Formats: sequence, structure tokens, C-alpha cells
Amino acid sequence: MKFPRSHQLILFVFVILTLAQCAKRGTPEGGPKDLLPPRMTEAIPDTFSIRFTAKKIRIYFDEFVRLKDVQKQLIISPPMKYFPEVRPQGLPTKYIDILIRDTLLENTTYTMNFGQSIEDNNEGNPYSFFKYVFSTGEYLDSLTHTGTIKDALLKVPDNFVTVMLYEVDDKFNDSIIYKSPPTYITSTLDSAVVYTFENMKPGTYFLAALKDKNNNYLYNQKTDKIGFKKEFITLPTDSVYGLTLFKEINTFKALRPTQASANRLIFGYEGSPENMKIDILTPTNKDFEHRITADKTKDTLYYWFKNIEADTLRFKVSNERKIDTFAVPFKKMKKDSLSLKPTYSGNLPLNKPYYLESETPFEKFDAAKISVFNRDSIPIPFQAKLDSIQLFSIDFAKVEGQRYNIKLLPGALTDFYDHTNDSLNIKIATKNDRDFGRLNLDLKFVKQFPVVVQLLNNAGKVITEQVVAQSKIAEFLFLDPMKYTIRVIYDTNKNGKWDTGDYFLKRQPERIEYFPTELDIRANWDVFETFISN
Repeated sequence: MKFPRSHQLILFVFVILTLAQCAKRGTPEGGPKDLLPPRMTEAIPDTFSIRFTAKKIRIYFDEFVRLKDVQKQLIISPPMKYFPEVRPQGLPTKYIDILIRDTLLENTTYTMNFGQSIEDNNEGNPYSFFKYVFSTGEYLDSLTHTGTIKDALLKVPDNFVTVMLYEVDDKFNDSIIYKSPPTYITSTLDSAVVYTFENMKPGTYFLAALKDKNNNYLYNQKTDKIGFKKEFITLPTDSVYGLTLFKEINTFKALRPTQASANRLIFGYEGSPENMKIDILTPTNKDFEHRITADKTKDTLYYWFKNIEADTLRFKVSNERKIDTFAVPFKKMKKDSLSLKPTYSGNLPLNKPYYLESETPFEKFDAAKISVFNRDSIPIPFQAKLDSIQLFSIDFAKVEGQRYNIKLLPGALTDFYDHTNDSLNIKIATKNDRDFGRLNLDLKFVKQFPVVVQLLNNAGKVITEQVVAQSKIAEFLFLDPMKYTIRVIYDTNKNGKWDTGDYFLKRQPERIEYFPTELDIRANWDVFETFISN
């Protein structure tokens, strides 16, 4: 029977679509979804082989698979100097090839953990943590070790944390984590808190962990977090070790200073500015003066100066370990002027002073040129002081739901360069007490004092904190209605803040605990909670 040419074309398209649908793995539309991951059917050489010498491994699967993030997910232990080529990538196939480009160590058991990188082609079901294991020696090492990871500062640790074991032998020293890959390596992958080593040999090891930004298995202090166990571990062991990740303070380094204005220099640095000294080497006269302030958000000190004329200023920058000298050539620039800004926008908290910040350093104030009035224009007593070199406060007894007027006449504030303020007329108000919430936190079950109790918002920013020296109920008043997280710092060195760890000093970070749930503080509510140490 003959068909018109147009009918033949329709029939051809129908046959092609039917064959394509038949060839597709899975269930008909409307049927149950394929939830089964792929499975290995064969490996050449076989997994768990001994006396391994191959340069190419081919692994077959029971369905079409594709690779996803294999460079990130594939963990090889012990690590190879040259990462193997895994292919094909981007195309679905029923096999993958692993091309080994490194010279394998003798008598060593290798483990390749593919994490979640192997998926079926239709639904993306991962072949979770598929491992290919082989030994270049006469037997497979079989010891295992499991432990946990937490973050020193964060409630939830990073995922994909690299955990490493270094064999303690005559080549081992504390610098090895900067220079050499470990003996064994594993990763938390996306479990976030648990790591497992497998196929290891007995021995003594140094245990460490990295949030390895460069994925090179070497510790970079500037970018990586580190955790370590101070004592060596011996395998086999039944112990489960916990590692705490922290970001070290970088080793101190003074950066070359630059000119910011006609009377200000910028001294950048890396690490901690504690014990950092800036000394001028250029000869000065008796009228020369300077002030130093710190930037709130940058690793920067500002050097303010006056009464010196020079084309170039020379400085010595030092701390307890290092000394650098710098020369700063000068060019004509505009001078800094007195600029004031309030630290509050909106209503003034009932329990805090009114603050003014200055970019230039304050030198003095004249309280006789300052007045505070209530809404009825009645003057009220106040206390004024310089809280710091750039922070001025005015404190007075505040009443809820009240309006106030703060007046500063010209000359009330004088900065380092004898600049004074213009007339200021500041109008502010306070909220009603019922607009706030209150938290009473019982610390009677805390085992160690002092502690720093912090309340954080959803973004992790510290909203308020208290240093508590003994067991008591800590009261947090005038809290804005929102959800808070409670963080307790065990202030071991009693300096009122959290201190991170130090790898070379083998010092762990100060311990932190979180209240298990968020607290919903509502307006005009009193919340009572008890904090229990773990």
C-alpha cells in the first residue's frame, strides 16, 4: 500500500519518537519515580585488588551515570601528587575511567571515595560514598577510625572539612602541615559533623582537620580554618576524637603605610595589632604631636599628626617579634576636618547614653556649652565624657515615651587639630517600656566562670553581651522584639572576649556553647530560661 508523502513523514516521526521513548530508562509518565541509585557491576582491575600496578581503572555500572563535582567530591587517601583524570565528564555512560598520573607508593593501601559525585542520568540519584580500594602491597590495610568535627565559633560547622592523619616518624615535625600532604585523608563531605578513616595501617599519628580553601591538603593560615588534637593518637583505637575548627589570627606583618590626607597616614597590617608600635624616625621639634586610632572594620591603624614639615616621613613599625622601617613620601592633599555622627538612628535606648563619633580624634569638650531638655523645654542634669579618643557620650536619666533635645553650642567639642563643632540641635525620643522584651537567664548550672553571655540575631551579629563572673541570673533588659540565639563563651583568660586557638603554641580556642533553641523575645514579655553546660 502506498501513502502520500506527507503521511510517510508523519509515520516516520511517530516511529522515531516511539523508539526514543522505549529506549529511555524509567517508568511511564505518571508512574512511580525511579529512586534507586546506580550500582557497580564490574571493575577492571577489581576493587580490593592487591599487588596493584595499573595506570587505568574502568568501573561499570548497571545504568547510565554522569559525574558531578568530581574534582571537589573525590577524596583519595593517601593523596596523590597529581590528581587522576576521571572521564568522561558531561556525557552519560555506563562506565567511568580513572587514569592514574602519579607514581604509587609501595606497600600502600589506597582508597578513592567518590562522595556524591556519581549520579544516575535520569533522576540524579547519587551513588553515595562509593569507594574503590586497592593495595600496591601483598595485603589491604583494614583499620578504621571515626570522629567528629565542630566549629569553635559557629553553631553549625562547615561541610567538606578535610581530616588528615600524619604518620609520626623521624620526618615528622610541626611544620609538616604547611609543606607535605598527610599519610591518610578523609572528608566530612556533606555530613558536616562526622568523619571516617578506613583501610589504615597500625601506627602513631598526628590528627588534624582543615577547611581547606585551596583543596591542596596544605595549611594556609590566611585562608584556612584548622583543628588538631594536641596529643598523638595510636591505631588501632576505639576512641572517638572530636576536633574543633578555628581560624587563627594571622602572623603579624606590617604593610607599607600610605598617605590618606595632609595630616593622616594609613598603617595597614596582617594579624593582631596587639603590641604593635609606630615610632617616627624623622627628626621632630618639640611641638610635634600624634595620635593613633584603629579602624572598626579593617586591619588598619590611622596615624594623625601635626606640627611637622617634611617631604618624607620615616617610621619604625614593630611588635615583640618583628621590626620594619618605612619611608612615606608626601604630596599635597586636603586636611581632615571635624565630622560628627550619632551612633543611633531612630529611638534612643533607655539604658544607654547618647553617643557622637568623630573621624578625627577628640581632644576636649566644654560641658558648659552643652544642654539637655525634655519635651517641656525644662533642662535636665546630664553627664558628658570622652569614652574614647573618637567617642563622646552624653548620659542622662531617661523616661519612656519622652522626647528630648540635646544642644551643643559652637566650641562644645574640640578635636586634635583644634577644629570645633558648629551649633548642633539634636532631637531624639525614647520608646515605651512595653515596646521591649526582657530575658532572665539562670546560669546556676554553668560549671566554670567567668563567662561572656552573648545574644545574637539571625545574621549572627552580637546585639548585646554581658560578662558574668559568678553563678547568678543574668538580666537582659530593653531587648528589641526578635528571635535571639544565646552563645556562652568560657572566658579562660578573663579578658572579656573570645580568644581563638594557636597551632604552634598547641592552644585550643576558648570553649563556646549555644543554647539549643532560638528564643522568641516579644514586646512586653518576660522570658525565663536556664542554661545548662554540656
